[in-house]
Amino acid sequence: MASVRVVVVEDHEQFRRFICSTLEKAPELQVVGIVSDGLAAVQKVEELQPDLILLDIGLPKLNGIEAARRIRKLSPETKILFVSQESSADVVQETLALGALGYVVKAHAGSELLAAVGAILEGRLYISSGLSGHRFVDASASPEAVLYSPLSTCAT
Repeated sequence: MASVRVVVVEDHEQFRRFICSTLEKAPELQVVGIVSDGLAAVQKVEELQPDLILLDIGLPKLNGIEAARRIRKLSPETKILFVSQESSADVVQETLALGALGYVVKAHAGSELLAAVGAILEGRLYISSGLSGHRFVDASASPEAVLYSPLSTCAT
């Protein structure tokens, strides 16, 4: 498999290290940029045009949602995975409406991060099991398309 270029955007150093060490377990993933605020994320994506960006929501200077809006315009091919402690269904729905392909709740990142990255790189959507019980509409699909978290008990 070809190398996948990844930018990590996380303002908490300890969690940033955790994300990077987790990504290192997948040899096809290459972290090409690490930044800690939303403005730097936009600049780094414009400069590097990565395949994937892992993006927190609660970032200094520019929050992750606004950064994603700008990134989508600058680098429409870059896939976006949100990794956030925010677990509001409305926030998750907003990220999907912006074109994100995945959302992982930080509390579940240890067990779900690599699965989410894999799903997104295959063009599939991924919603954290921490959001099971919620239904999300994929803005890029037909209006009838509803997403469920991977561990949801709902039939697909």
